[in-house]
Amino acid sequence: MTAIHRPSELQEPALARFLFADTRAAWLWLVVRIYLGYEWLSAGWEKFTDPGGVWVGAKAGSALTGFAQGALGKATGAHPQVQDWYAGFLRDFVVPNASLFAHLVTYGEILVGIGLIVGALTGIAAVFGIVMNANYLLAGTVSTNPILAFLAIFIVLAWRNAGWIGLDRWLLPLLGTPWQRGRVFGHETGTQAVASH
Repeated sequence: MTAIHRPSELQEPALARFLFADTRAAWLWLVVRIYLGYEWLSAGWEKFTDPGGVWVGAKAGSALTGFAQGALGKATGAHPQVQDWYAGFLRDFVVPNASLFAHLVTYGEILVGIGLIVGALTGIAAVFGIVMNANYLLAGTVSTNPILAFLAIFIVLAWRNAGWIGLDRWLLPLLGTPWQRGRVFGHETGTQAVASH
């Protein structure tokens, strides 16, 4: 077997190993997590408690419809801020289902915020945060979205240790990962044990 076909493992640089796999770096990620979590939780809570009910209340979806219509206005001209394919998604899918998407955005922001603050399924929470940031950016809204997305990318890279000072310290060994079963899903049932013999 030639060297090119032989499996090998590429070593991580020491700094990357420290930042993304060493629990001593968890304090750094705790600060980033709390900041990101606060931003998401406060944005979602503001929508949830809106006195006009334009996100999850009696007029659910009206604020999102206005936001989408504003984004559609940015989809014209020689160099549009909103690309045609995303404008089509907003026009044909989001606006007709504005109430559903308003609820998804509101509860999604709250859940991402809580997940990041308490360090529960931190990597997954950060991925959903990035998805929401990407949608805001694609809709032509910059605000703090690039900063939040940039920091969330680092949380995703540090998923193994980012929630160490949090619930992931217990959740990850309990639930496991796709390539390593945890205690909850790691045991064979009686029928699986019989079938394997």
